[in-house]
Amino acid sequence: MGNKKTHFFNRELSWIEFNARVLTEANRKENPLLERLKFLSIVSSNFDEFFMVRVAGLKHQAKINPNEADSSGLTPLKQLTLISERVHEIFSHQHMMLREHIFPLLGKKGLSYIPPEDFTEAERQFAGNFFQKHIFPLLTPLKSGKNGELPYIANLRLYAAFLLKPIIDTKNIHPAFCPAAEEKALAFVQIPPAVQRIIWLPSESKKQRFTLLDDIILAFGTRLFEGYSVDQSLVFKAVCDAAFTVDEERHEDFMEAMEEILAARRASVPIRLTCTDTSSEITKILVEKTGLSSQDVYKAGKIIDLSSLSNLAEKSGFSKHRYPAWKPLYPPSLMQNEAMWDILKQRDILLHVPYESYDPVLRFINDAADDPDVLAIKMTLYRTSGKSPIIKTLERAARKGKQVTVFVELKARFDEKRNISWAQQLMHFGVIVVHGIANLKVHAKMLLVVRRESDGIVRYVHMATGNYNEKTARLYSDISLFTSNPEIANDATVFFNMISGYSAIQTMRRLYMAPVNLKSRLLYMIEREKMHSTRETPGLIMAKMNSLADPDIIKALYDANNAHVRIMLNVRGICTLVPGIRKQSENISVISIVDRFLEHSRIFYFQNGGAEEAYLSSADWMSRNLDRRVELMFPVTQKDLFQELKDILHLYFSDNTHAHELNADGTWSLKKPRSGEIPVRAQESLYNKYKQRAETANKEIPRLFTVRRKEPRERGGPKSL
Repeated sequence: MGNKKTHFFNRELSWIEFNARVLTEANRKENPLLERLKFLSIVSSNFDEFFMVRVAGLKHQAKINPNEADSSGLTPLKQLTLISERVHEIFSHQHMMLREHIFPLLGKKGLSYIPPEDFTEAERQFAGNFFQKHIFPLLTPLKSGKNGELPYIANLRLYAAFLLKPIIDTKNIHPAFCPAAEEKALAFVQIPPAVQRIIWLPSESKKQRFTLLDDIILAFGTRLFEGYSVDQSLVFKAVCDAAFTVDEERHEDFMEAMEEILAARRASVPIRLTCTDTSSEITKILVEKTGLSSQDVYKAGKIIDLSSLSNLAEKSGFSKHRYPAWKPLYPPSLMQNEAMWDILKQRDILLHVPYESYDPVLRFINDAADDPDVLAIKMTLYRTSGKSPIIKTLERAARKGKQVTVFVELKARFDEKRNISWAQQLMHFGVIVVHGIANLKVHAKMLLVVRRESDGIVRYVHMATGNYNEKTARLYSDISLFTSNPEIANDATVFFNMISGYSAIQTMRRLYMAPVNLKSRLLYMIEREKMHSTRETPGLIMAKMNSLADPDIIKALYDANNAHVRIMLNVRGICTLVPGIRKQSENISVISIVDRFLEHSRIFYFQNGGAEEAYLSSADWMSRNLDRRVELMFPVTQKDLFQELKDILHLYFSDNTHAHELNADGTWSLKKPRSGEIPVRAQESLYNKYKQRAETANKEIPRLFTVRRKEPRERGGPKSL
């Protein structure tokens, strides 16, 4: 992946290696079986999006600028070739693991996948009846066109394809319903997305047996084609081009423009084809008619689209094959009966999900909606859940007469439709909705509450590294800050003024905003660390993020390395920086942690000659985040919270069970405890820390003793003691 001249790894190949690390978790025997299956499914869904966006973009680039190389020196065509080679390797390994390890082990534990050829007589009868009653009425068989053209193939939908041959005299069939003699009788059936793909078979024992919806359709699909027998069949899925961008100069109505993008995406061309290996003849026809090449085709065994198999992990009765529950813990600092406003006037609060509960964020918004002294609420929304309680709370606040302003980012890829719906719904209830800054995505996460109090107007701010989404807050590791710091509150007001209306770029004292000054601030702090550093007293930068690929940032880190600055990077996904090269990056180490929670927080620490600084941010160190998105970086200055962030970073870098280390050749090595070294699993240690903190706080909460007394009897009667 590296290049000696430019010293950058290729971005796309680096991202693919992240999925190889995810696959490593599926291969770990110490992980519960159903969690291993989940990791397999995550790889499938990740690659779907990768091909829709990144590979589709490369294919466009290969047509327009075929000789234009990226920072690693690779042309688009060369990247496409290397991508195909590596993804095919991972794809083959992924399906081998399912076929030869995960499914057999699950079968031994009483959870068995049963293909149609292994049905018992009772199961075959059940499957046939199920097909006739629940599936057959939903199916619409489609024939290929006059010249063998394929019918419309929807993106990410599963299809069954059947190669047919007549078993009756075709002279008695009307020509409209009979293929010409020289044509292939090829038919397609979309597998109904509304029906659960996993079909549980009847069982008289405690063992659970299941098959797949596509298996049943293949097994009984002949019923769809009277007068024909099925010669060959397979299941396939097309991943289509989703690399569309809106022409923001041409459209005045931005919502209408985004709806055009959604329509174009629905009718886009295939980029990748995955299929079962059950018919080479049908595969050949599909490749020819879609215009794909052999490197775009990925053949599995008898099961494709592993992403939907993650539903198996929720099967009741198999909890011992899942991770032990880590119940989110409510922060002790917020457990008092005091209103959040009173707590935040005294101190800042740091919230670390999913170890800690997301409820304080929902409580903050709910309190703001219901408090009669709250005058205004302003917030950004990038991605929310499908039935977001936050949306309902904002509507309630607007109905109560509060001024509610929400910036809904319509360009959040694959959430455009949902966000358009939210925007329209919020406007209906009187919320001021802002959507769209030309050529920029608003990716910052901020909530501002304006409250009237006895000493005047007070503003309360919540800022986060992750989205306002209570569902992903159970799965993603993110950190947020609650504060009433007047300087930050003033900056928050300035921020919303800048993104919601006409406003010159204004200076913010504590916050840094992309694309205005966030990147320049990072470059300044890296340069400052370099200036403080000597061989005897080296500087230190610790940073945790999702991705690192901005060339200017990487070059600055290389320069700092040559000034003896020690640079410790925790990069979950893409990393185009090349570590471990003499006179370039020998003082730079890069790790990536893959565990039960998705690492999503961005934490930046600079030693600064002893005047330490720590920041949280919505932004990764990527050109798209720093130059083409609206992002925020905010400081954590309260002494105890600053130390907590620093401790979190050190803990991540001490992980020796789930951390992978990046080598100079672009490969990753899983770290393991050395002889005599205590195993450290960062996520488990974090959960135990918050659990112990909550338990200690519960013991320290003063308890009121209930004194039970008998009430006096009527006057004249004996009194109780």
